[in-house]
Amino acid sequence: MEEARRLGRSPAWRAGAIVAVLALAGAAWYLGSPLFIKTTLNEGLPVATAPATAPATAGATSASTQAPGTPAPAAGPVVLAEGQLQFVDNLHNGKGPVRVVRIGDQRLLRFEDVAITNAPDVHVYLSRETGGKWAESTSLYLGALKATNGSFNYDIPANADLSLYKSVVVWCRAFSVLVTWADLQPRAGV
Repeated sequence: MEEARRLGRSPAWRAGAIVAVLALAGAAWYLGSPLFIKTTLNEGLPVATAPATAPATAGATSASTQAPGTPAPAAGPVVLAEGQLQFVDNLHNGKGPVRVVRIGDQRLLRFEDVAITNAPDVHVYLSRETGGKWAESTSLYLGALKATNGSFNYDIPANADLSLYKSVVVWCRAFSVLVTWADLQPRAGV
């Protein structure tokens, strides 16, 4: 016992050292693992739902007019705005297109075949600013990043005024760091 104390290796010291090593290993894994862990999700675009029947038009004789009682064609996807994910630095960057898409009455943000560097606690916002700048109080939160690679969607609330939002921001909450962003350009004619 005297010799163990003399060497500074009492049972309490060993237990404390083990706990410290485990805590450090856990923290290192949490902070470092996103740098080499990639996740992939390939989510399709949702399908627009058509109204049950097309309204009948009195006296319509055109060949292109829908017959009464037949289902109306579903509206295909319409790209309202789009942009490219940008490079922040060697640890924080993304590449690939993001699009604001309307399908019927639904609006969504679409990440299409993207590659984004991972980080802990990453989230997606629509920002009123450009160039990777944003403020939580004026941005629209869409959710946690679903994957680092692939194609995936985020629903945009029906009451959101899309004319206010100028960019998409991917943000690491754990370190308050910009991971990547895309300035959105409205599509002509939309």
